[in-house]
Amino acid sequence: MQQTTLTLGHSPDPDDAFMFYALAKNLIPTHDFRFEHILQDIQTLNERATRGELDITAVSLHAYAYVSDKYALLPSGASMGDGYGPILVARQKFSREEISRKKIAVPGTLTSSFLAMQLWLAAENPDSGHLTPNFDFVVVPFDQIFKAVRSGRADVGLIIHEGQLTYQNEGLVVCEDLGVWWGKQNDGLPLPLGGNVIHKKFPPDIRRKISDILTASIQFSLDHRAEAVQHALQFARDMGHDLAEKFVGMYVNHWTLDYGERGREAIRRFLGQAFERGLILHRQELEFVV
Repeated sequence: MQQTTLTLGHSPDPDDAFMFYALAKNLIPTHDFRFEHILQDIQTLNERATRGELDITAVSLHAYAYVSDKYALLPSGASMGDGYGPILVARQKFSREEISRKKIAVPGTLTSSFLAMQLWLAAENPDSGHLTPNFDFVVVPFDQIFKAVRSGRADVGLIIHEGQLTYQNEGLVVCEDLGVWWGKQNDGLPLPLGGNVIHKKFPPDIRRKISDILTASIQFSLDHRAEAVQHALQFARDMGHDLAEKFVGMYVNHWTLDYGERGREAIRRFLGQAFERGLILHRQELEFVV
């Protein structure tokens, strides 16, 4: 039987590698489909999604507000910061007011970390939210942000991925954990960071079939954790086994299998508050594959 090849975009990170271990190694049935894995950083994937280039892709939930005309959210694949999240680091501790006047190295303007930081900065001055960021920032590949701060190119770094666990090795201190801040402001809800989406060119029944395969891949990794973590280690920059396993556990868990109502409410609040602050243009309705 001839299979349809689908492009599957995700980050070259241990959590995504863990999630798609079964697909990468052909360990589960994929029926009429085969998956071509496209490994790129999340900002690049966000940009490609705005052009509708990939069949299935990881995106920042911030970026979803700009691609929902082309893509529907899959019910699995979420990365949620449940009491933790992207962090702002510097060579010395700065307050929010001080950070608002510093140069900040960020991993991309469509990332959820960037939107969370904008909401956090706007909380200092409720009237400051608008579509053009009113702070000084420079976009840097996420794995070069530590270097940008150490070299003085930026005063503060917005850290995503495994840097959240390795920043101390760089001699830096945390100024703010945006996931902690978000939870305190939003009834303990997790900070919605990333999700998987599928192109709307596929009819609903095909979307459901593909969705079931991707969910099965995540479940397989959770059921075969040791070997899936071992596979993910090849993508773990500056992390040994224990730290990589901790990182995977932070971002591949029960939220990843299904958002649930609390997860969906977290996205609604995140994008809703961004709209109310003038940080995105439209109030976003969520469209999930069901």
